[in-house]
Amino acid sequence: MRAGRQTTLRNSATLAGIGVHSGVSATLTLQPADPDTGIVFARIGGGGHVNQELRADVRSVYATDFATVLGDDGGPLCATAEHIMAALSGLGVDNAVVEIDGPEVPILDGSAEPFVEAIDHAGIVYTARPRRYLKVLKPVRVANGRAYGELRPYECGFRVETEIDFAHPLIGRQAFAIDLDPTTFRQAVARARTFGFMNDVAKLWSAGYALGASFDNTLVLAEDRVLNPDGLRFPDEFVRHKALDAIGDLALAGAPLLAAYHSVCGGHKLNHAVLATLIADRSAWAMVEASEPRRVRGRAELPTGYPVPAFGPATS
Repeated sequence: MRAGRQTTLRNSATLAGIGVHSGVSATLTLQPADPDTGIVFARIGGGGHVNQELRADVRSVYATDFATVLGDDGGPLCATAEHIMAALSGLGVDNAVVEIDGPEVPILDGSAEPFVEAIDHAGIVYTARPRRYLKVLKPVRVANGRAYGELRPYECGFRVETEIDFAHPLIGRQAFAIDLDPTTFRQAVARARTFGFMNDVAKLWSAGYALGASFDNTLVLAEDRVLNPDGLRFPDEFVRHKALDAIGDLALAGAPLLAAYHSVCGGHKLNHAVLATLIADRSAWAMVEASEPRRVRGRAELPTGYPVPAFGPATS
């Protein structure tokens, strides 16, 4: 176990499906990448040529309406990047190329679990290059009405705390917190699906959203019940999915975070606003480099005292 070293994929892995908002089919392929590459998205056109390419970080966020859209001066590259970003971050993949031939990342079953399975199929390998972390030095907070998000210093890696409050009898007020590592991500977060409300469908369709949504990829709530025949995967699946989205959105820091994130009634816009505010304040963060960690009860620890996750199923 060398959690102080950067990782990449051993092999490639491919998934295909439709976008939850566009309804357009796309094929996504995860490819290994060299150390210090980060996560790179590449839009593939006819003949397999790369039409657009960008590094997935806070500067590449093009829009945050209902999903996180990545793009640059050339326009949007792909929408709904948060679930694949969450899976890569949750499993500790530092370097990879995400090739996609359509306008939106496939929604698959609405969770990050299919991406986790694809990463497991590809395998994770360690490189000789030390991992770098973005360490939060002081609290950074953004508020909008009753909603707010805050990143604060945290001595134990990356922690996510989410709270939601919906005026719906099956949701209401829910809270969830997790210290992120591959095991907790797999068990507690990855399977949580995106959700929506039946009475919002017509409005979303008229605005050009949710064109690919179905019971196969979205938890759909009527006024008093979940309409999906298989029901909920967790009693609090709704807030767990909000945590999944936050993990994916904050993975756009460009490096693993040493921080705790707390959000109340948040979403993609708030997650991005907090991260952008952090990066804009150069006194609020520092890049720190990991050295070879020591083993402590299955967890690795930086010499500076910051624990970092041990990896789940992976090869080296």
